[in-house]
Amino acid sequence: MVTRRAMLAFSVGALAVMAGAKRMTAAEGFEVMKSEAEWRKILTPAQYRVLREEDTERAGSSPLDREKRKGTFHCAGCDLPLYSSKTKYDSGTGWPSFWEPLPNAIGTKPDWGILGKRTEVHCRRCGGHLGHVFNDGPKPTGKRYCMNGLAMVFKPA
Repeated sequence: MVTRRAMLAFSVGALAVMAGAKRMTAAEGFEVMKSEAEWRKILTPAQYRVLREEDTERAGSSPLDREKRKGTFHCAGCDLPLYSSKTKYDSGTGWPSFWEPLPNAIGTKPDWGILGKRTEVHCRRCGGHLGHVFNDGPKPTGKRYCMNGLAMVFKPA
């Protein structure tokens, strides 16, 4: 039987693991490093919450989910090209989804949340949180890179 004390201990431990994961990200070295004040100066408040605090935008709220033109999706923090429109598809999730990133564009790390372990995706140059990758995407990769539109800007070809 699970007691309240055991559940509380588990919850505190899980929160400590999640907090530790965020601290490790901040300690990593990236090519583009800025202070919190510098990031807040160049990003909107919503972009800051997603890119720097690993927030998630509301499903269906990003115009980039409906973007159909040819072009490239760049990091909103450092302008690194991340995804080609050639790999974008409608996953039906309400977030811009891709089956493959551009070469040398992203990094990943384990992300422990309330539903268990996922794989977080971040910009390899500035460390900005982009979203998560899942193994339920289309061929040829079978991946679904489910990205926050606030984390990116679109540049038409």
